[in-house]
Amino acid sequence: MNYNLSQLPERTEKPREQGFTMVMDKGLSVRETEDFLEVGAPYTDIVKLGWATSYVTPNLKRKLAVYKEAGIPVYFGGTLFEAFIIRNQFDDYRRLLSEFGMEYAEVSDGSIDLNHDRKLDYIRELAKDVKVLSEVGSKDAEKIIPPYKWISQMKTELEAGAIKVIGEAREAGNVGLFRSTGEVRSGLVEEILTQIPFEKILWEAPQKAQQVWFIKLLGPNVNLGNIAPNEIVSLETIRLGLRGDTFTDFLDMDNVSEDFRPEKPTGRPGTSMPRG
Repeated sequence: MNYNLSQLPERTEKPREQGFTMVMDKGLSVRETEDFLEVGAPYTDIVKLGWATSYVTPNLKRKLAVYKEAGIPVYFGGTLFEAFIIRNQFDDYRRLLSEFGMEYAEVSDGSIDLNHDRKLDYIRELAKDVKVLSEVGSKDAEKIIPPYKWISQMKTELEAGAIKVIGEAREAGNVGLFRSTGEVRSGLVEEILTQIPFEKILWEAPQKAQQVWFIKLLGPNVNLGNIAPNEIVSLETIRLGLRGDTFTDFLDMDNVSEDFRPEKPTGRPGTSMPRG
C-alpha cells in the first residue's frame, strides 16, 4: 500500500480461497485490458469473459495472453457452455477449453432447462481437465427457486467436483439472489449459509449496495463476483472500511481518537437512574 493506516481488517493474500474477487470482462480491448490490470491486478483473482462475448471479441488470444502474463486466470461465461451443449457440441466445448489453454470452466443452466443429474455429469467430466465453477440460479426473473433447492443443488455440485458455486445475479444484479429492484433476498442468503460453507460460495454482486450488504454480513473476505473492471479499486476500499459505506465497521471504537468515541451513558440530572 502507499502509506500506513492502523485498524484495517486483514485481507487474505493471493492465491486465496476467501476474499475472492471475480471481475466480469464484457468485451474489453487488449489496450483496455492492460489499463485495467495496471491498477486492478492486485485485487483481481479471476476474470470471466461474460456470457458468450469471447465468440465475437477480436484479438481474443492476444487478450488472454495479457491476462496470463499478469497471472490472472480467465474463464468463459456459463452461457457459452450452455450454447454448446444445447447444440449437442459438448466435445467441441472441451476442445475449445484446451485450444485456448483454459484452466477454469463454468457450468450453468441459467438460460436453459437442464436436468440436474445431467448437469452434475458435465461437472464431473470437466473436473477431470479443469477447475469447475458451477452456477446456481436462473436468469429468468419470473423463475423463483426455493431455498431448499438452492441448497441441494449447491451441495451436490460441490460434491460432483465444483471448486466453488456461484450465486446467480446476472451482470445487472436483478435476478436470482436479488429482486428486480436489486434488493438482496436476505432470507435466501441466510438460509443458504446454514448449509453451505461461505468460502465455497461466490456471490455475484455487481451493484455497490449489494457488495456492501455482503461485506457487512460476512466480512471483508467474502467472495464476490461480476465486478466491473472500473469498480475493482472501489470494492477493495469497501472491503477495507475506507469508503463511507463501511467506514466504521472494522474500527475498534475504544481505540479511535477521543473526539470520535461514542458517548457513554452518565448519571446527569434528568436521566433515568436505577433506584436502590
